Amino acid sequence: MAYQQLAYLYDQLMLDAPYDEWVAVTREIFKQSGKEEIKAVADLGCGTGKITSKLAKAGFDMIGVDYSEDMLSYAEQRASSAGLGVQWIHQDLRSLEGISGMDAVVSYCDVINYITTEEELETVFRHVANMLHEGGMFIFDVHSLYHVENHLVGETFAQVDDAISYIWFCSPGEATGDMYHDLTFFVSGDDDSYIRFDEYHHQCTFPIEVYRKLLQEAGFEIKNLYGDFSVEPESVSDSTERIFFAAEKRSGK
Repeated sequence: MAYQQLAYLYDQLMLDAPYDEWVAVTREIFKQSGKEEIKAVADLGCGTGKITSKLAKAGFDMIGVDYSEDMLSYAEQRASSAGLGVQWIHQDLRSLEGISGMDAVVSYCDVINYITTEEELETVFRHVANMLHEGGMFIFDVHSLYHVENHLVGETFAQVDDAISYIWFCSPGEATGDMYHDLTFFVSGDDDSYIRFDEYHHQCTFPIEVYRKLLQEAGFEIKNLYGDFSVEPESVSDSTERIFFAAEKRSGK
């Protein structure tokens, strides 16, 4: 899950990412939950901290967690320059510890798709449950199986411009929903040369019922599912590309 050299390029490559929509969806789901007291929020897999900082600006007490120290360095610089008091923590989602009493936990930009086995997913969900007080909310998104199988695996993506160019191969894994991303970047240097970076990523998505079962086993109840940034509950269809899960920690768990 480490982004290695990609941390340097991440913000430039994600200029068009719908960060404001992630924040809007978060606030609307909080509103729909009726939990006006939500204040302490952790962002898992926060990357360079754009969503984390936007939520901090909206008045939430934020903790940003990521496995990449390089990503967290960029995140800290962003928050500091904006005068935001965000706590940044370097941890792997699969071994989260030391965070408790949160009102909500969020994890976006398909971070949960980097947890590629059911066993590790259950471990992560149990760690998240330990972070939350009873009734706390867990919101995350994943690629849908429809999107993975119809728009990603077996495809090649590319972008060419003066500053950054890349070619991205998405190959299928052994199981449905399993995929490998082979990315090569060429970044313009100071002397008309290009520096090459290579990244290899593994992601997997599962049927909704698998996430539902693992969440329940970890002590959560799914309150609603949302599709493609819609804030209408149960808006997931057969052609939904990004699925948002809104779950609540059950009492006694």
